[in-house]
Amino acid sequence: MIRLSNSLFISEHELEFSAIRAQGAGGQHVNKTSSAVQLRFDIRRSGLPAEVKKQLLGLSDQRISSQGVIVIKAQTHRSQDKNRQEAKQRLKTLLEKALLRKKPRRPTKPTYSSVKKRLESKQQRGKLKNLRGRVSGSD
Repeated sequence: MIRLSNSLFISEHELEFSAIRAQGAGGQHVNKTSSAVQLRFDIRRSGLPAEVKKQLLGLSDQRISSQGVIVIKAQTHRSQDKNRQEAKQRLKTLLEKALLRKKPRRPTKPTYSSVKKRLESKQQRGKLKNLRGRVSGSD
């Protein structure tokens, strides 16, 4: 069971694990054993509340397919059990990220002083640019 909060959790039967062969270096061991783990979690079929499902499906994460399935591949350890635990931890991190609510921004007005400073700097810049113009001389 993956516990996200006191009232929110995912049971083991909602997770689908499959053992696959790991990629990369490792010599003959990599070619003979299926130590990497692929975790699949179907968001739409899960027992999560509808609001959480909506937040998860709204995330722009490459691990979430267009069908609403989270696919996580763990292959850093030589042990299949350790890779399974790592995949669960990555899923938990992703779910916690979806549960975080951003604080809404309240627009504020600029202070009187900041407006005054901005306008003064604009006037000063304009005067400087005027000095770059043609010099009208008395011939």
